[in-house]
Amino acid sequence: MKKIWGTVFVVLLLAVAVSAFAGTQTNEKPRMGILRFTNHTSAGWWSASVADDLSDMLASELSSTGSFQVLERKEIDAVIGEQDLGASGRISAATKAKIGQIKGAKYLIAGTVSSYEEQVHQTGGGISLGGISLGGSKDKTYIAIDVKVIDTDTGEIVDTRTIEAESGGLGLGGGVSVGNFSINGSDYKRTPAGKAIRACIVYISEYLQCSMVEGKDASCMKKWNDMEQKRRERTKSAIDIK
Repeated sequence: MKKIWGTVFVVLLLAVAVSAFAGTQTNEKPRMGILRFTNHTSAGWWSASVADDLSDMLASELSSTGSFQVLERKEIDAVIGEQDLGASGRISAATKAKIGQIKGAKYLIAGTVSSYEEQVHQTGGGISLGGISLGGSKDKTYIAIDVKVIDTDTGEIVDTRTIEAESGGLGLGGGVSVGNFSINGSDYKRTPAGKAIRACIVYISEYLQCSMVEGKDASCMKKWNDMEQKRRERTKSAIDIK
């Protein structure tokens, strides 16, 4: 009888261990990598460096949610170099980076700036002092980014959404003018366009947290689905089909 109970106890321990392991595997945070950002608009501020900025912004925002494993694809060469240095024997075995421990991304995120509009008008509130003038302007900026999530195992697009943001504000525009010499104003990060971009990136991270972590049937999806429906209705109302 003791042997039977001992066998039962061992089986129960194994079942608990397997269940715990399965639960750990199931509850693993999604492994995300940022594939690229591209621009399909005529926005004058766009450049390759802006694409890198957006990738870095999104990686930071996703990481700050605590819901994802965010993999730094751009710095992978540096990581590999550190592992190779450890394998050379020049680094202490206790502290060297281990080869074969780099995680692969389960999902890649691709973003496309699909719409950009700005309204700018002089407010007459410029500043002039001792021949130095700053022009006043009131800006309103709208931006939309199409987001795709790609499964790296299958190449399938498993999630897609258009995220919009709008920013407005009173600011100093047109740069600094000293006599006939002018200096270009602040870069896009400090403009309404930059604020709209940052808001869009934050919204993307919040949407992905809702759809990919909490689930497509989560209560938070109602907000995003309502926003998507309103976006579609606005888009259709702007087109006059005879």
